[in-house]
This record gives sequence, C-alpha cells and structure tokens, in this order.
Amino acid sequence: MATMEAAADAVLAAAARAFCRPVAVFVQIQGCFICLTLALGWAVAAFVRKKEIRKMRRKIVDGNSFAFLCDDIDELEHYVQEKLPRVSVIMPLKGFGEHNLQNWRTQITSLYGGSLEFLFVVESKDDPAYHAVSRLIAEYKDKLEAKVVVAGFSTTCSQKIHNQLIGVKKMHKDSKYVLFLDDDVRLHPGTIGALTKEMEKNPEIFIQTGYPLDLPSGSLGSYCIYEYHMPCSIGFATGGKTFFLWGGCMMMHADDFRQDLYGVVSGLKDGGYSDDMTLAAIAGQYKRLISSPPVAVFPHPLASDLSFSRYWNYLRKQTFVLESYVSKVNWMMNRALFASHCYLSWGFVWPYIMALVHVVAALRAPYSEIVKDASNSSSGQYMPSHLKSTKAGKLLFLILSL
Repeated sequence: MATMEAAADAVLAAAARAFCRPVAVFVQIQGCFICLTLALGWAVAAFVRKKEIRKMRRKIVDGNSFAFLCDDIDELEHYVQEKLPRVSVIMPLKGFGEHNLQNWRTQITSLYGGSLEFLFVVESKDDPAYHAVSRLIAEYKDKLEAKVVVAGFSTTCSQKIHNQLIGVKKMHKDSKYVLFLDDDVRLHPGTIGALTKEMEKNPEIFIQTGYPLDLPSGSLGSYCIYEYHMPCSIGFATGGKTFFLWGGCMMMHADDFRQDLYGVVSGLKDGGYSDDMTLAAIAGQYKRLISSPPVAVFPHPLASDLSFSRYWNYLRKQTFVLESYVSKVNWMMNRALFASHCYLSWGFVWPYIMALVHVVAALRAPYSEIVKDASNSSSGQYMPSHLKSTKAGKLLFLILSL
C-alpha cells in the first residue's frame, strides 16, 4: 500500500511540475480566452433576445396587447389575414416520447391566419407515433387541416429525409412555403406567422431557421446535451443572417422543392443523411441566405430518462453527420469543422484538468514530501511569474483585476 501511495504521489508531483511549463501555461491562457469568447457570445445572444422582448413590452404599453403575435395590431385584421400565403407544415415522426404529445399540440394550435396544413409523416403504421398522432388529429378534426402520411421504408437516404421528401410530394399544390419541424419542437402560437412574415419581407431568404432552448430534466445525460447545445446557440442569435442551420425548424420556398432548385431534392434523396448539413452546404455553395429571426427560440424539454449512454450515442451520431457531404468543398468544410470542434473542446477542458491537479497537489502537500517539494519548487511558482512577464499574461491580469 505504501508503495502504491508513493507511486501516486510521484505521478501527482510530476503532473504538477509539467502543468507549470510554458506549453501548459499557453493551454491555460488559451482556455481563459475560450471562456471569455463564449461568455461574450452568450452576452451578445442575450442582448439580441432581450432587445426583442423590450420591443414587445413597448408595443404592449402603447396599446398593442397582441405584440407577442405581431408588431402591428392592424395585421390581425381579417382582410390582412386572409391574404397570407398558404403554408404546409411537414413533421417526420419516429416513436412516441415523453413530451411528444404536448409538442404536437403546440404545433397544430397555431394562431397563423392564413391557410395551413399539417402533414405528419411516419415510416409505417407499426410506428407508435402513427396511432398517437391519429388520435390527436381526430380530437381536432373540425379545427384544422391535417393528415398522417405513411412514407414507407427509405432505401437511398436517412429515414427522416425520406419522410420529409414524401411530405413535400403530398403537400398542397398552392402552398407557397414549407415548414419542416421535428417532433421535439414546442412552438409559440405566433411562430409560423413570424417566420412567414420574414419570408414575405425578404424573398432572398433561402432557409429560415431557429434553435431549441434545452430544458434539462435533472439527469446527467440531459445536462450533457444542454452543455453541448449551449455554445451552438450563439450562432443562431444573430437576429438575421447566419451560417448555421438547425433541422428541427426550417422554412423554405415550396417551389424550390417542386423545381429541385440547386439540387435540393436530389442532394437530399441521393445518399442524404443530415437534412440541415446538406441544405446548409447547398446554401453556402450557391451563396443563398440563411436567416434566424430573434423570436425563433423553441423550448425543448429533455426526457427525464435521458442517460449518459444516450447522450454518448447522440454525440457519436453528431460526429458521424460530419462524414456526410454533397460536394468536395462541403467535405473539406466538415473536416475543418470537426478538427476545430475537437481542438476548442479540449482547449476548454484541459485548463480545468490542470487546475484540478494543482488543487489536489496543494491538498496532498502537507502529507507527502515529494508533492510538497513539487509545490514549493521554482517550477511551482513558474506560471504566475511567467504570466506577468508576457504581454498576454499582463492583459489577462489586467482583465482579472477589473
């Protein structure tokens, strides 16, 4: 036992010394800047969202009690609402989860005043979602235009994309816009109207998207997914143009699918695995606009039984997505994205590991001579002295002293 304890102390002392060397100092400074960048991104995202909320509150004070639906209350007049374009909402379904029924209810109880149809697309009638959504449609049969579509099994692309494309084939011939929604999206009553308004205002928009606000259930897996999504949310908080796309909410021109513009249909159908990555690549290739309005944030309650193993499986699928591509340029971009994601993730985590080693060494020092020597050695004091002698270190100390 004493031998094992001595060996552990030796390893701890060596790690404490190693984590005070110049490379380790660089990694820790870099980690500080990554944290500061994330904090700045979240602050800007919060500012964009808060600006929209303040705008709504001012409208309410000015007498528009429906500011949560539209900026101008006159837009709720019947003669304006009846002129709104027709929208087809396509929802590819698979399975029946804890929050699905509530999510579907929020999707079909929209306050959009124009013509609206809902297409719930399943793989087969054996899917648990088929019977659940059929009962829901029967409950609202006199209040909405909705139907369940059985797509059959996919042979050339992912099942989700296959369901989406079958839904496109079945949508109404007069639909001007098509909105793809995942079954885990919880909509605001004014979401469809807000997205349509932006599409009408700017016909140059190729795809309009949004992003989910994860609500952890308390399980470890739910917090892991929440942590994974939080940095990604920064890219969707632009209040307009963005380079990112989330497949859970995508509004596009219906004619783009009817005409297979830029190969959107063939690109998805022929080997497509990820709908959002494929469409984002097409948008980038043809310099088309992706927009994310500030109101397109969707509450996303996570399952209470979401375990770490399920999170890990989700993470593996997200990594596999980067192996799918529609062009050589898209493949190179995905490789660059994967490399930068790994580098920045480990750049964020390693400083915490190093700090933990230093804390453990400080706690162990009174009971171990070798660890105490490592803590009291000049190498133990190297990091603060080295930091103060570099420009980056001086800048960091200045920021921390504010």
